[in-house]
Amino acid sequence: MATFDAKAVVERGRAAFRAGKTRSYEARMKHLKDCYRMIQEHRQDFIDAIHKDLKKPAFESNAYEIMMAEKDIVQFMNELEDWIKPMNVPTDIMTVGKVAYNVWEPLGLSLIIGAWNYPFQLVIEPLVAAMVAGNTAIIKPSELAMETALLYEKLFPQYLDNDCYQVVNGEVKVTTQLLEQKFDHILYTGSGVVGRIVMGAAAKHLTPVTLELGGKSPCYIDSDCDIVTSVRRVTWGRFMNCGQTCVAPDYVICHSRDNERIVKAFRSAVKELYGEDPQQNPAYARIVNQRHFKRIAALMDGQNVVIGGQTDESDLYIAPTVILNASETAKCMTEEIFGPILPIFNLDTVDQAIDFINDRDKPLALYAFSNNLKTVQRFADETSSGAFLGNDVIIHAAIDSMPFGGVGGSGQGSYHGKFSFEVFSHKKPVLIDKHMWLTEKAQGMRYPPYTPRKTQITQFFLKKSPKRKGFFYTFLKLTLIGFLLAVVCKERRRLAVVFRAFGVEKYLPSALKQ
Repeated sequence: MATFDAKAVVERGRAAFRAGKTRSYEARMKHLKDCYRMIQEHRQDFIDAIHKDLKKPAFESNAYEIMMAEKDIVQFMNELEDWIKPMNVPTDIMTVGKVAYNVWEPLGLSLIIGAWNYPFQLVIEPLVAAMVAGNTAIIKPSELAMETALLYEKLFPQYLDNDCYQVVNGEVKVTTQLLEQKFDHILYTGSGVVGRIVMGAAAKHLTPVTLELGGKSPCYIDSDCDIVTSVRRVTWGRFMNCGQTCVAPDYVICHSRDNERIVKAFRSAVKELYGEDPQQNPAYARIVNQRHFKRIAALMDGQNVVIGGQTDESDLYIAPTVILNASETAKCMTEEIFGPILPIFNLDTVDQAIDFINDRDKPLALYAFSNNLKTVQRFADETSSGAFLGNDVIIHAAIDSMPFGGVGGSGQGSYHGKFSFEVFSHKKPVLIDKHMWLTEKAQGMRYPPYTPRKTQITQFFLKKSPKRKGFFYTFLKLTLIGFLLAVVCKERRRLAVVFRAFGVEKYLPSALKQ
């Protein structure tokens, strides 16, 4: 990569956007269909590459990565035509007679910096989001998931317009060179440390950013709950992908009196999901590399490990591990774990748990398990997080009608579903006066001199009053509507003439056009 020219790559992508290769409905549909075909024809190649990078089970690669992106593409193709239609907006006295609408327009050239833990989903989902919004994009996959990154480099030129969508592989130096360039949007997935670097680089060009970071996602388990089911769900969420999931429960908060039965439930759940020896179970993934292996293993030093704790550096294996009575200052309670370790931290009350969570950075996700829905609702109402789930974990990320993203230290901006289209678009207001000869007479009051008469008229038409509620105001409103309808029915011909004169006949009810 010594000859890598970041400026040339960026200029190529920007030239493709300015040439209009991505803006039209037809162009967007073609790019989406090409990407969908690439996935369909190379599904197994992607599953194999992800397995080489992370030993991720084929089921998880297919269900939690590939199918998630496929679902987005299908939704985009089904709904794009409606999303790009102009959205008419009402006008007031200052703009009467003019055509006013909002329209989504593409931002331009995007930079997408993917992550290694979900090397397909966290590259392809942002990519197709940029596509559906009409942007060009430069893709920088993580160098830690190199097999998947190399597969992108091989397949993109075969299926996608390589002027519009370029793959750039390389180490940190390559990413740094890209960040020195000007983009119209940057979407980064990864750690908060690098997220701050990305945001700093973007600030030099006033480039908007979407940061999907992480942090420590708390999980409260109430004394009054189905412990077995709750712990099974937490076990699945924590140890899936060997704990390398940004929204995985990072630590459990519970009352000390529940420690014994919660630990017993975790021991049973780990055995149920991964067997007596998780290292031999193909459903259990591996740590991505030795550096992360050593970092995660060190988090167990000096801790009360009650489940798991076994490691095998040659296999990058760390067993599903539970730590009991973790101290507030232990590294496993202050650093994002991003591995198969789950500390249990004891607090006596719901109030203490809520205060403990609020005293720390806002998490990407927050989970609370309780049979008492008032307790669950308290955590939803009295804390702030990227997402909140009561009595479940992680699955919100699969619901395309819900935005996925963080807040504060866990990130900014969100995507998935239509939110993906919006984050890569600019909502532009458009106002066009088609009848200047007519509207100029009606709107002369905006010009000096500003007489008392103009002030009175302006205040009358522009002033807004607080919305009034109650039976009396509802009755009065219905009475007025009935009166106006009676007048309109009597004078519909005159009303139709007025609507036509101002070029807004399309808003005239069909019954009045006769």
